[in-house]
Amino acid sequence: MKKIVILTLTLLSVSTVIAQNKKKQDQDAIKSMCGCYEVNFNFAETFEYVEDSTYIASKTKHDKGLEWVQLVEDEDNKISMQHLLIVGPPTQPYIVKHWRQDWEYQNTNLYQYNHDNKWDFVQLSKNDVKGQWTQKVFQVDDSPRYEGSSTWVHVDGKSYWENETSAPLPRREYTKRSDYNVTTRRNRHEIVANGWIHDQDNDKVIREDGKPDVIIAQEKGFNTYVKVDDTKCKAAQDYWKENQAKWAIVRAKWDDVFSRNTDLILEEKVDNKVLYKYLFDAENYNSAETINPIIESFVKK
Repeated sequence: MKKIVILTLTLLSVSTVIAQNKKKQDQDAIKSMCGCYEVNFNFAETFEYVEDSTYIASKTKHDKGLEWVQLVEDEDNKISMQHLLIVGPPTQPYIVKHWRQDWEYQNTNLYQYNHDNKWDFVQLSKNDVKGQWTQKVFQVDDSPRYEGSSTWVHVDGKSYWENETSAPLPRREYTKRSDYNVTTRRNRHEIVANGWIHDQDNDKVIREDGKPDVIIAQEKGFNTYVKVDDTKCKAAQDYWKENQAKWAIVRAKWDDVFSRNTDLILEEKVDNKVLYKYLFDAENYNSAETINPIIESFVKK
């Protein structure tokens, strides 16, 4: 009996060490996405399913940019990274606060996008997310975008994470198209020798309550992040030093909203203005007293 107990404890100890080593691999892979990158954004519509001769496919998109990925939080079970896009000439760079990605280990609470600016609060079991990381992606104003939980894979010299989830239309589409209202995203983040790749295979979906989803088209996205010297992104680093306190207030307010653990519906506009235009107004929205009420005004009761 004593030998069985010792063997059991030994196996548990080995299992714990293996899990800890795997978690450290995951953390290293996630944090390796930080730094300064030359980014190529590529999107092309691949297949059409609508039986409509007047249907016009989205134009193929090729774009480039310089982006700084700032490590915001580095905790044992949470890693947060803010993307900052650098635009304009090097002598007069302009910083665009871009998307944010948070990674949470064995997270059980998700806000999954439904449609038409509604996110459903979903609780998963601990068994469902064992060893997994949830990627939570946020808009430029730190409002929710999409979330999904999957396992990081490290095999044959590769490190990657794959997930499928629903999302609102991307910025490149929602100002131009109204013939669909949901993007089913199949995301793959892969770490490579010179940086990382964001690989996507997406469905353009019409979603209505009480009806099955209708896929009108599919698209391929292939975004490459090629590492360059951090000094090329100094303007973004300086921006973050000057503005990080403000955006910490914004994140804290959204954390308060998310902690209510209930379905979330957001207004598209308040007084005919979208949220990011309020929050990008540095002069009038720079404290909790001004930021918290405006965010709350976008949350439907």
